Amino acid sequence: MATPNSRIRKAVLADADAVVECIDAAYARYADHISDLPPVSEGCADEIKQDKVWLAIKDGDIAGALFLVPQDGFMKLANLAVHPKHGGKGLGTELIAFSEREAIRQNYSEMRLNTHRLMPENVALYQKLGWVEYARNANTISLKKDLRDNQNQFVKHTT
Repeated sequence: MATPNSRIRKAVLADADAVVECIDAAYARYADHISDLPPVSEGCADEIKQDKVWLAIKDGDIAGALFLVPQDGFMKLANLAVHPKHGGKGLGTELIAFSEREAIRQNYSEMRLNTHRLMPENVALYQKLGWVEYARNANTISLKKDLRDNQNQFVKHTT
């Protein structure tokens, strides 16, 4: 599943500064035209301490970061960032697939996320991967995915 020379692992506190750099680089292209972009890299160290962050490592570098936050009844994909120098190579799709497997492993049957309406490529990617829009509020687009189909796929592949 991993792209060549990449792996996914849990973040450790020593990764915090590099995670912030990765996220800031990933969102830099939006900073000049999305005025209500939240501080997406704020609190990384705390999230790492709470065991909510996974990293895509490629050629020894942090190429991407994934933040998963358990909620009541669903797993929230709180943030996914791919460093621009690693973009366009399937790493985002790989991290999304990993997030779905991790949610299933933690016994969740649904995932949710929010993205910004000025990030239509994000919406398109998630929809291509089976996520569906369920709400809009101002600039926020909310998407969700029923993972029960994924669970059946994983069972079929392992039997």
